[in-house]
Amino acid sequence: MTQNQQLSIILVSESATLEFAALLRSLLKPGDIVALTGDLGAGKSFLARALLRDAANDPDLEVPSPTFSLVQSYKLQEQTYLHSDLYRLSDASEADELGLFDDPEAILLVEWPERIAELADQATFTLSLHVISEMLEGRTLHVSGAPERLEVLAQQLESRSDSGIKLI
Repeated sequence: MTQNQQLSIILVSESATLEFAALLRSLLKPGDIVALTGDLGAGKSFLARALLRDAANDPDLEVPSPTFSLVQSYKLQEQTYLHSDLYRLSDASEADELGLFDDPEAILLVEWPERIAELADQATFTLSLHVISEMLEGRTLHVSGAPERLEVLAQQLESRSDSGIKLI
């Protein structure tokens, strides 16, 4: 894969999104940043919640939206995760107070990362979600990031031919 390549995926249902979140979580390493982009209602929070619940091995884990708190912190299976929603930031300088980079081993899940320009450059994976149709529950997902990590993700996805996750 070249530096500019991305994976394009169809997530045909909520269960496919849960499956993708579990797969992605299994590939994350301490210090990774997952940038979640897409319009309001595209599924950014749903995917982040699914990933955190998988990390906790608890499908009922309470995962409140970080829309108002801006950052939620979780210690799951000895790994720190920070789930952040930057939508309400009016200026990138406000992010300094959030402590997103205080723990270099934390895995960051960041919604609306474009509010902090340098996050795009630092993201291990950038997930761009798009609603396929108002009438369908599926999503199109474009994944970009570190080429060697994308290659591993692609291999994992190709081995799941019977799932609701379709590489396009």
